[in-house]
Amino acid sequence: KNQTIAAFGKQVDILVNNAGGLFARRTLEQFNEAFFDLVIGVNFKSTVFVSQAFETLMGEGGAIVNISSQAARDSGGRGSTLYASSKGAVTTFTRAMAKEIGPKGIRVNAVCPGLIGTKFHDDFTKDEIREKVAVSTHLRREGAAEEVADLVAYLASDEASFINGNNIDINGGLAFS
Repeated sequence: KNQTIAAFGKQVDILVNNAGGLFARRTLEQFNEAFFDLVIGVNFKSTVFVSQAFETLMGEGGAIVNISSQAARDSGGRGSTLYASSKGAVTTFTRAMAKEIGPKGIRVNAVCPGLIGTKFHDDFTKDEIREKVAVSTHLRREGAAEEVADLVAYLASDEASFINGNNIDINGGLAFS
């Protein structure tokens, strides 16, 4: 927070909470408390406390965009129980914060990416699963990181000034809100 103030001043207009990770695919029997703390800490705790720190620097017209996941809706693939649960927490937190700080003129929304061609899926999703999911989307392909970035930019912009408390899917039509 202090480094941001030093670099940009005391007014923050946009916050994007983009920290996240699966770290490993582990079933209920395979994870321990340290793994739980890692996944929940990076995916949810960081969103909560970074939002808390920066909300005080935001004024009317500010926007927070959280990165959730389609896994928050459909529980993800095998071994992603904690990841999906942490992103579900981000989804609920987004709605709650929209109610809490909306009256201050600060909007809070989230994007919920599905299969996006990133290192995340390079590391944790088998090629045959990726191909199966990609052809299951109505657009018959994986999404691109730039497409997610475009949605984030829109939600942070003045053009989205009346969108608040939404978790917007970006998954090629694989799952509908």
